[in-house]
Order: sequence, then structure tokens, then C-alpha cells
Amino acid sequence: MTTAALIVAAGRGTRFGGTSPKQYLPLLGAPLLRWTLQAFLDHPAVDHVLTVIHEDDRQLFDAAASGLSLLPPVTGGATRQLSVRAGLEALARQGVTQVLIHDAARPLVPAALIDRVLAALKDNPGALPALPVVDSLRRVTDGFVSGSVDRDGLMRAQTPQGFRLGDILATHRAADHEDFTDDAAILQASGGKVHVVMGHEETLKVTTPEDLLQVERLILNRLGDIRSASGFDVHRFTDGDHVTLCGVRVPHTQALLGHSDADVGLHALTDALLGALAEGDIGAVFPPSDPQWRGVDSAVFLAHARDRVAARGGVIAHVDVTLICERPKIGPHRDQMRGRIAEILRISLDRVSVKATTTEELGFTGRREGIAAQAMATVRLP
Repeated sequence: MTTAALIVAAGRGTRFGGTSPKQYLPLLGAPLLRWTLQAFLDHPAVDHVLTVIHEDDRQLFDAAASGLSLLPPVTGGATRQLSVRAGLEALARQGVTQVLIHDAARPLVPAALIDRVLAALKDNPGALPALPVVDSLRRVTDGFVSGSVDRDGLMRAQTPQGFRLGDILATHRAADHEDFTDDAAILQASGGKVHVVMGHEETLKVTTPEDLLQVERLILNRLGDIRSASGFDVHRFTDGDHVTLCGVRVPHTQALLGHSDADVGLHALTDALLGALAEGDIGAVFPPSDPQWRGVDSAVFLAHARDRVAARGGVIAHVDVTLICERPKIGPHRDQMRGRIAEILRISLDRVSVKATTTEELGFTGRREGIAAQAMATVRLP
């Protein structure tokens, strides 16, 4: 028995709004889609994970799935139904015998929910996770209540929906000219039995920005080990015409001297993140004696620290950088610095703080011999 997860990620997410499809939006340090993919990759009963994507999203997908062991993505169709069929046809060529079809916009998939769906497939051609409708239902016409709806027997369908691959592919092929809301409906319409298992409240579908915030809160509630650590770095001035601070090129009468690009802000922040993990410091991970780091963009160092947090199953809750110098002026570049840090760490802008101060012309920074930076990072781990 070979089991595959088919992740449907070809939608445009028009109800969510914004310029990027919602499945690629940042969610606590990683694209939303990556959380979804990882949930199935981590499950021991799932042998393959295949994603159906929009033809315009290949670069977004490659970035979101970087480093993950996945089957090559398949291009979807004009509707969800056509996209699922494209994925099923690809899985049939892989010799898959049963499939879990899941919405990319449902990033929180408990392993126990996958277990329940797979267990139901042992004796049934289809399995559907669902939750009872507990609220009263009203029919509304022109903004006014026009009647009540009996909620007895009504349930809210979720994914992953499980099927024997041969059965669901055959029904998809036969349903070419019909439009169904989900795959369980397609199988049921052909006479196939769909067994219902208990769903999970956390497996909600991200449809609005408020849903994304709710998913963030749910993830943070799972991560009870809260750690904070600091970082500090100094670089002296040398000849040049700009400095790089927090990933931003800032015109100046001098440059900073260092083995890499001497970005004191990103160096301090990298140390803070590594410190929160108790995994050493930037000098141990990227020794200045190693020529491969000569002149390198310090974003490489910070991205490594970000990935180490993710590898531990954690998220970056907040970072704060203070730049200490008389010149150049930081204020005009602050927003760009915050944006660059948020981009590297894949977190929202409201989780990034950049400040600046002087030492009132005291000490080496006061004498304008160099720039110092200190940083704090808060990380939440399982």
C-alpha cells in the first residue's frame, strides 16, 4: 500500500485579497504552504507528497518548498476539480494506491487526524473528516431572516479527504462536465461510500486575513518554550563610500571593515538567534578564517539562523536591533531595514524593531571610529 498526499495549491485566493496567493504568504517564518507540506512529510504513513500549483507560481513554490523531499509539482487547471485530476493522474503514474487530498490553505493538520482518515480507508473507498454544526442556522433573504434550517445531521467538511486512488481517479474522469464542491462529493455522486471521521477545529481553512492571524495564534499556543537571547557586534571604519546596515546599503563617507560585508546589525541579530537556540555564535558557524565567507552578504548568516529555528520546530516571535553610532543617520533608512530583516526572517513587519542611538560622542563610536549593534531575539520552541 503506497500513500500519497496531494496538496491543492493552484488557487488564486481572491477572497483573501493582496498581491500574492495566500498559500505563499509568510506564516511565522515560513510560507503558509510550507507548514502544510511539512505536516504530511512528517507523517510516517505518507510515502509521497505532490503539490498542484498554478502555472504562474513556480518560483514561489520553489522558494516555499526549498529543501523538502517532494515529488515534482504538477500544473493545475482552471478549476479545483481539474487541478485535483491533474494531480491524481500524476500519482497514478507513480504507482500510488491511496491518496489524501488536502487544501494548501489548511496548514494545521494534526497527525491524529491523518491517522483517522487512513484508518477509515481500510474498509471504505473514501473518508471525510468533518465537524458537527453547533450554531443555529438561519436562511436569510435580502438581509432579513426568512426561515430556519434544521442542523440535525449537518457537518462541516474538512480535508484531508482520503480515497483509494483508482476509485477517485475513475470518478474524476467520469465527472468531466460536472462541477462539485469537493472530492467526497464526486465519489458519492458515483455511488461510492464516504465514511465520516471526526475532524479537528484547528484544521481551519485560511480564507481571510483574520483566519491567518488565528492560525498564528494557534501555532504560538503550541510552542510553550519561550527563549530570549542577545547579540552584540562591532566593526571599525575604513575607506569607502557606504556601509551595509541591517541588509541596507547606506551612503557614507567611510565603509565598515570586516571579513564579510561587516553588517553589524545582521551579525548581532544572527548571534541573538543562535543564542536563543544555544547553538554557539556567528564566529563558530561562519569562521572569519574561512575564505568562502569573504565579502559575503550577511543575509546568508541570518537566513542560516532562521533555518536553524525552523529545524527545531520553532518560530521567531520578535527581534529588536539597536544600532549605535554618531553617523550615518539611521532614521531615513529605518523602515527599509525593518523590511529587509522581515524579508530574510520571513516574519511580519510588526515583529521587527530597528532603533538607533548615539553615545553622546563618548567612546569609540562617539569618536566615529566604528559602529556597534546590539540585538534581542525571542524564539518559541516546542
